[in-house]
Amino acid sequence: MITYKEKLSLLGDMIELSKVDGQLHERELEFIKLVAEELNVKESDFEELFSLPNELLVFKSEFKRIEHFYRLALLTHCDNLHHEREHEFMYQLGLKLGLNPFAIKRVLGEMDKSLNRMIDPDLLLGIFKEQHN
Repeated sequence: MITYKEKLSLLGDMIELSKVDGQLHERELEFIKLVAEELNVKESDFEELFSLPNELLVFKSEFKRIEHFYRLALLTHCDNLHHEREHEFMYQLGLKLGLNPFAIKRVLGEMDKSLNRMIDPDLLLGIFKEQHN
């Protein structure tokens, strides 16, 4: 189960990512709000995240780190604009999360090729598992 601190960290990462292109788009904000509501984060805590520096929380479980990375990668496509700074941010974030650099690049590439910018969960996990050998 994800702790409240982990929920706030996830939302903080999402906010930081959404601002990397210089502006927070309405669709990105709405998406982040939906995630906050789904995670049952208090509105006051959510609003406070916009004024606090974000501290990256690295999950112990590789699965949770991959899941966190993918959620944020989905956000980069929420506004239908994909900036190079977002791509670089995601790559650096993946490295900070301890994910394999080749798998990070491949996942981002697969998402770019996909019409709806989503990839099958089995493919996502398979890409990371390939790098274990």
